[in-house]
Amino acid sequence: MARLSLEFPEDQYCYSTHLTVRVTDINAANHLGNDSMISMISEARARFLFEYGINEATEDGTGIIVTDLATTYRAEAHARDQLLFEVGVMDFNRYGGDITFRISRPADGKLIAMAKSGFVFFNYQTSRVVPMPDGFRDTFPKVNWLD
Repeated sequence: MARLSLEFPEDQYCYSTHLTVRVTDINAANHLGNDSMISMISEARARFLFEYGINEATEDGTGIIVTDLATTYRAEAHARDQLLFEVGVMDFNRYGGDITFRISRPADGKLIAMAKSGFVFFNYQTSRVVPMPDGFRDTFPKVNWLD
């Protein structure tokens, strides 16, 4: 069976934040659960967008919608571990791109997970995918384009 492999260029990470694994994030196997990791990735994405002044929804109804999420796990994380989420963007196209994540544990330098979240711009009033706004594109001038 083929395994998913996520590798991202080192120079594309442009933001980082720390999140602590809560006791309530632990599953029956006594490590960070998949559902909690997804929530932590969502929190890191929200912090990243906020840091760059990007609203997930604007007055005209345009916002960012997640289209897919891929995650590969490399090591376990446990309650009270502080995790470093490094965040970047890549593979822009007319309508969106990918937000990438490298999640590690600074205490021992262990890589915990890699993740990629696809996104498009979506107008919630018209229920249609719309082109990437110029302001978003201009915020990340060094990002590669697929189209």
